[in-house]
Amino acid sequence: MTRGAAVAAADAPAVAGRFDYAAPAEVFMTRAKLMRRLPVTYRRFATAAEAIRYAIEEIAPPLLVGAVMEVAEQRFDHRAIRELYDGAGYPLVRH
Repeated sequence: MTRGAAVAAADAPAVAGRFDYAAPAEVFMTRAKLMRRLPVTYRRFATAAEAIRYAIEEIAPPLLVGAVMEVAEQRFDHRAIRELYDGAGYPLVRH
């Protein structure tokens, strides 16, 4: 995959099999269409597993649509983040 290429939900199952949940990650929340005044926000995480948990468990569903996670120069949209969270390889306890 090229630098900065986005991974959509359709590609997430293939990526999940080789995904490194221990890699550092960043989550960007861009403006959602429903929330025009929401600024772009950014958070860094020690592990992708923590970033995924934050995105799914802490971000309100309407705002999650605008979330993007970057891990090892790959970007994951909100659907791919959900697939990684729901996948068998996800190492943290789900709530």
